[in-house]
Amino acid sequence: MRRTLRTTALAMGALLLGPISAVTPATAAAADPAPRVDLRVLVVTDGGPATAAVAAELDGAGTPYTLVDLTRPDRPVVDAAFLADTVDGRPRAKYQAVVLPDDAPFAAGSGEMAALVAYERTYAVPQVDAYTYARPQVGLEYPVNGGHLGPVDGVRAQVTAAGKAGPFGYLDGTVPFEDNSPTVNESYAFLSRPAAGADFTTYVDAPVPGRQTRGVLVGEYRHDGRRELVVTFAYNRYQQQFRLLARGIVDWMTRQTRLGTSRNYFAVHVDDVFAADDRWDTTLDCTPGDVDCRPGTGTPDPIRMTAADVEQAVRWSRDRGFTLDMAFNGGGSVEHREEHGGADPAADRLVADRDAFRWINHTYDHPYLGCEQDVGTVPWKCATDADGSPRYVSRAEIDHQIADNRTWAERAGLPLRPDELVTGEHSGLKLLPQQPQDNPNLAPSLTGNGIAWLGADNSRDPGQRAVGSALTVARHPVNIFYNAGRVAEQVDEYNWIYTSRAQGGSGLCEELAGTTCLDRPLDTTTGYTGHIVPLETRVALGHVLSGDPRPHFIHQSNLAEDRIGYPVLDGVLDRYAGLHADNAPLVNLPMGGIGAELRDRAAWQAAVRAGDVTGYRIGDTVTVRAPAGLPVAATVPAGTVIGTGDGATPFGEPYAGTTSGRVAGGADGTTSLTLPGAAAAAHDTARAQDTARAPVPTRPAPRAPVPAGVARPVPYGPGH
Repeated sequence: MRRTLRTTALAMGALLLGPISAVTPATAAAADPAPRVDLRVLVVTDGGPATAAVAAELDGAGTPYTLVDLTRPDRPVVDAAFLADTVDGRPRAKYQAVVLPDDAPFAAGSGEMAALVAYERTYAVPQVDAYTYARPQVGLEYPVNGGHLGPVDGVRAQVTAAGKAGPFGYLDGTVPFEDNSPTVNESYAFLSRPAAGADFTTYVDAPVPGRQTRGVLVGEYRHDGRRELVVTFAYNRYQQQFRLLARGIVDWMTRQTRLGTSRNYFAVHVDDVFAADDRWDTTLDCTPGDVDCRPGTGTPDPIRMTAADVEQAVRWSRDRGFTLDMAFNGGGSVEHREEHGGADPAADRLVADRDAFRWINHTYDHPYLGCEQDVGTVPWKCATDADGSPRYVSRAEIDHQIADNRTWAERAGLPLRPDELVTGEHSGLKLLPQQPQDNPNLAPSLTGNGIAWLGADNSRDPGQRAVGSALTVARHPVNIFYNAGRVAEQVDEYNWIYTSRAQGGSGLCEELAGTTCLDRPLDTTTGYTGHIVPLETRVALGHVLSGDPRPHFIHQSNLAEDRIGYPVLDGVLDRYAGLHADNAPLVNLPMGGIGAELRDRAAWQAAVRAGDVTGYRIGDTVTVRAPAGLPVAATVPAGTVIGTGDGATPFGEPYAGTTSGRVAGGADGTTSLTLPGAAAAAHDTARAQDTARAPVPTRPAPRAPVPAGVARPVPYGPGH
């Protein structure tokens, strides 16, 4: 089933802020003004990974929050004044939701916990227990009574019908727990059933080991006029199980109305199209024709897509409903025709099917555009002038590479976006250790050629920065090598890089920080499908599930010969589709759209961190104030409009059961939104029922264990 959404960036699109009902405090008279509820989350942490994960989710989306660290002696006291006050004669709740490390992190009889309880009850503010012990105080039986307490690595949890109808409706159902290491416990859970008589709704559950029953992992406990989201498993911000559930946790506690946005993105750039890539030599352990082999070593044996490979790329793209971005070098086709009597069937097929892809200028013939390379040694170094200063490729050469490739594309009829550029090997940008600064000729060339978006290597230059007129768009490298067209070549080079010298490898894995070595070399016949493909799929999917819009890149050689790129791309698309409902498609943006998303996201997050963004609701009206000119980002249910009455207009685009987007504020930076009333009425009814229930005594929560694989995340594997 196709779940890919082809769209433009969220910038300046329609925006919908979803309904948060106004709730009259239980102790206030009917004539009292409706309270103001600020769109900000209170996160109370004990330093554990669960609250850190929730805070990271809020950070990534650009949702304002206040952090109170219980381990700091200088922290503020959580009392009535900290939680609420009065503004313009109207009661104000300073936080729309509360996140605690467990259900009762304060000492017995704590005035702070009593203040939180009163606050939540008065303003109907939800509470998330980020990781708590299963016990009657959270609406659950003790796990010793037919449940389970212990590791849950590899468990396949399930979203219940109530979860799908509620906060987790963007998931298809299954929530797999990671199991990356056979020797490290990576998660821990208290699986239990709801306590007798408790008003508890299970959202996510899992089978109890050794029994035919299921136990709660996530559920809602309604009691004493309060709502708690109870989470009974340990996690960190990187683990797949949290990444899948994070959106629903935030949706639940903000009632789908919050500042900030998040979606899941996936884009793939295919570099060196029309050109040929040099091939790894399995005997020499280097690439003849490239800089990792000494000049004159071996015989180059280039890899280049054929017409049949192009036809397969077109079929694959259309069958998957997924558009590849082809980063092309027109000079490669010119050279091929010169060497083959004017024939280039692969280029002819690509041009004929040009509308199946997007196209990015990758320079005319892929030269290195940084310093002039001295390849007489391995590794290469920058050539220098007599005074020792590096010699750089000239601006004239950079201009020629950009402009000539544009001209070639125009003649071929390619639908090129002229303001996007990826230089060969991201050259011109700084590259350590050889070239610690950008080629000074790069920025003026980009400006002169009207480049707005410049590809960069995320493993070297991850942050977005300005280079002349351009902003960089960092790209994730997929660990499928440019110089491998066949499985055996990929595995051989992988073994060379990721095995120790004692195992016959290069030993690079022993020298490079953050890189681990294989226990033993991979089998050349099974190592690719058994190790490399699952690992690269998991890494790329991790980027997707974290809401990272940055594209991934492979090379045309990976779509040729054995076509080794497709198993990883299929793995990401299939696994994503198997985990998500149709209302949460992958967003497949062009490079400029990704750059704009990164730019707008960074500007919004900076304003939020600086305290320059405020939002609040009074009744059915939401007011957001932000710096003038800054697009307001928000996520809300459908039905919210800008303004009121006949002049009201809808916002945003639907995604994952909510509506989200960015919209320009008013001239004074103020945006006013009107929320639909149906949810308010439903919430008021539920709250009236809650207040009639007897309270459950609050006691400090037992300290839940954090397994080693949560406290210190298990590495993805060699090379990552």
